[in-house]
Amino acid sequence: MAAAAPAAAASSDAATATAEPEAGDEDSREVRVLQSLRGKICEAKNLLPYLGPNKMRDCFCTINLDQEEVYRTQVVEKSLSPFFSEEFYFEIPRTFQYLSFYVYDKNVLQRDLRIGKVAIKKEDLCNHSGRETWFSLQPIDSNSEVQGKVHLELKLNELITENGTVCQQLVVHVKACHGLPLINGQSCDPYATVSLVGPSRNDQKKTKVKKKTSNPQFNEIFYFEVTRSSSYTRKSQFQVEEEDIEKLEIRIDLWNNGNLVQDVFLGEIKVPVNVLRNDASHQAWYLLQPRDNGNKSSKTDDLGSLRLNICYTEDYVLPSEYYGPLKTLLLKSPDVQPISASSAYILGEICRDKNDAVLPLVRLLLHHDKLVPFATAVAELDLKDTQDANTIFRGNSLATRCLDEMMKIVGRHYLKVTLKPILDEICESSKSCEIDPIKLKEGDNVENNKENLRYYVDKLFSTIVKSSMSCPTVMCDIFYSLRQMATQRFPNDPHVQYSAVSSFVFLRFFAVAVVSPHTFHLRPHHPDPQTVRTLTLISKTIQTLGSWGSLSKSKSSFKETFMCEFFKMFQEEGYIMAVKKFLDEISSTETKVSSGTSEPVHLKEGEMYKRAQGRTRIGKKNFKKRWFCLTSRELTYHKQPGSKDAIYTIPVKNILAVEKLEESSFNKKNMFQVIHTEKPLYVQANNCVEANEWIDVLCRVSRCNQNRLSSYHPSAYLNGNWLCCLETSENALGCKPCTAGVPADIQIDIDEDRETERIYSLFTLSLLKLQKMEEACGTIAVYQGPQKEPDDYSKFVIEDSVTTFKTIQQIKSVVEKLDEPHEKYRKKRSSSAKYGSKENPIIGKTF
Repeated sequence: MAAAAPAAAASSDAATATAEPEAGDEDSREVRVLQSLRGKICEAKNLLPYLGPNKMRDCFCTINLDQEEVYRTQVVEKSLSPFFSEEFYFEIPRTFQYLSFYVYDKNVLQRDLRIGKVAIKKEDLCNHSGRETWFSLQPIDSNSEVQGKVHLELKLNELITENGTVCQQLVVHVKACHGLPLINGQSCDPYATVSLVGPSRNDQKKTKVKKKTSNPQFNEIFYFEVTRSSSYTRKSQFQVEEEDIEKLEIRIDLWNNGNLVQDVFLGEIKVPVNVLRNDASHQAWYLLQPRDNGNKSSKTDDLGSLRLNICYTEDYVLPSEYYGPLKTLLLKSPDVQPISASSAYILGEICRDKNDAVLPLVRLLLHHDKLVPFATAVAELDLKDTQDANTIFRGNSLATRCLDEMMKIVGRHYLKVTLKPILDEICESSKSCEIDPIKLKEGDNVENNKENLRYYVDKLFSTIVKSSMSCPTVMCDIFYSLRQMATQRFPNDPHVQYSAVSSFVFLRFFAVAVVSPHTFHLRPHHPDPQTVRTLTLISKTIQTLGSWGSLSKSKSSFKETFMCEFFKMFQEEGYIMAVKKFLDEISSTETKVSSGTSEPVHLKEGEMYKRAQGRTRIGKKNFKKRWFCLTSRELTYHKQPGSKDAIYTIPVKNILAVEKLEESSFNKKNMFQVIHTEKPLYVQANNCVEANEWIDVLCRVSRCNQNRLSSYHPSAYLNGNWLCCLETSENALGCKPCTAGVPADIQIDIDEDRETERIYSLFTLSLLKLQKMEEACGTIAVYQGPQKEPDDYSKFVIEDSVTTFKTIQQIKSVVEKLDEPHEKYRKKRSSSAKYGSKENPIIGKTF
């Protein structure tokens, strides 16, 4: 799965750009262009049913960058309106043309059937940002499934025949293609057909087939004669009759050579010959387009629709010194009185979606050890408006969202050491735990199922309440503050000090991780439907067990009768005291006693392909599927998940560099190399997002190693020489500088410049609302009497209008200063990316 939340990938060539310095401009340095995508695949409805008696489908959904799959949901069985409800977040490490969502029907025996798709152009993503939208599914036609670009040059030569007549000769130079799609998971075998098309002619020629590459270098020239019945003396050189030019065009079709099966269409371009009207030659990159008849023959109303929430961001991250003033203003937030007048709080007030503000804000404050005082202050503001102790911290305020995000970041390892072993047991077992009489399958024994469920709940609960020593210090510090504030707010309620903590650690942390283990990287894949149901029942029980109020009352909070009956098993004094002891321990200020052993931090795991270190019987090295696991101590790979015995181990301290590997080395995409004290380890990830995440985390964990390399070989050592520089010595120094370093904190992946840039972008997008808040402060300060028209500013929290007004002025000032270098870079970027260049290819015909 690729829905992790990694930090910015400084190692990605596709995601990094450099601002060209001007004469005398010493501040113009590297600008990183970083893309990310987050959102939610909500549900589908009215999908096309089967024609037979069984009309239901087993559906799943994928996310694709062009034709490359980077994310897949779980399978929802027997439904024509599947409810997915899966959130995703990942960095996008390369350029792309379309973001697509495909709905599939799972087929066990045959290839999965594609029902329909939603394809959104990159430039249109901003139109759907931050809100849920229903999209009609479009039909999937192989003629419309295209990606990549073609480099083409056209020339018009004039030839004189023996009888003195003039012939126009069109020269078509097909230079190269870039970014062609994978075919069945492998690089394609592309070739191109080149046609001169007119009202009465269709001359076609063909390039050679290039084997196993998505970036073929054709470099082939084709000649087409355009005969004219006029003599040389009557024509000026290189002039062409206008009426003929308007009717001719060059069409280039890209195909994958199918050998024994049908060739697959990869895309086409059409270039009118009249581009040469004013120039002797024309050279440009073109984006491949679908065929004109693609998708036009099918009805789109019958396929159903898909509800999505999409938020695509593209940040231009400047050098660190530009962000100093904004960073300083934000980091002062915990000290501002009242907290509602701080820049961080104001950001949450003016953003359309508070989550947009929370994500970068929490990371930045966490990076500078400012999150605990800020979260404490905003939580105290929440408590002022809480009238009932039973509803404490139950809303989606800035405080609760900040704490949720904090727990996801710092609690990742805590969840792995606490929950992962038991969740592995549950997911790999086939024990039924269904206790709802309505949902029982034929032959199920409800009493046996109840015992299975109780066994899992008891084991999980016991592990959680004994895990206080593993709870991160930041979480403990905030829980202590919440407990103290809740006691002061409701001094007559003896239970509120516990419910204030349990509402976060059980309700928003453990219970959520149990029901969705794949989103917290506790499981590599989505659980099957039966396991999802088991995890849901366990999560409900754990959530209620952790609720001090539910344990203290004679009745549980369950609406379902079968859950009420099941929960009676746990309403014993032993469970109440265990929860109380655990909550006391994780909300105490006493220093936790270390066990004396430092456990390795689990960072990442997943299935990839690695090149064999030895040789096969026939003497060739091949690629094998292996399960990779990275901790803060070592990188290992195994034959399968859960295997205790590693086939190969690389200590992290021995890693010298981690870099991309050129596709030409093995004709495979998404490859990277782990260079260590022995031979390099060559690894192929399943997609570009996954490769980017592995490179990123491996760079972080090894960044402070001694003897790290300053240069490396971007290609492999094969047949006695390095493919990149042709050096024959295997120990020859690298021919390319290593990628620049990335932030070294491996447990909390934070790029503070990137987070500050995101906050700057949010302020820029919300300037109108910031202006309204500024006007509201002025109105409150001037008019001290009863508020006659509160609608203009009642939606803002303004406790101190004077202090808030001053902060807003400071925000506007630092944003204006940051506008200047951003605008300067945008101008340079637009001027350097000429239309028709590789970075800015031509879309469609050029007239």
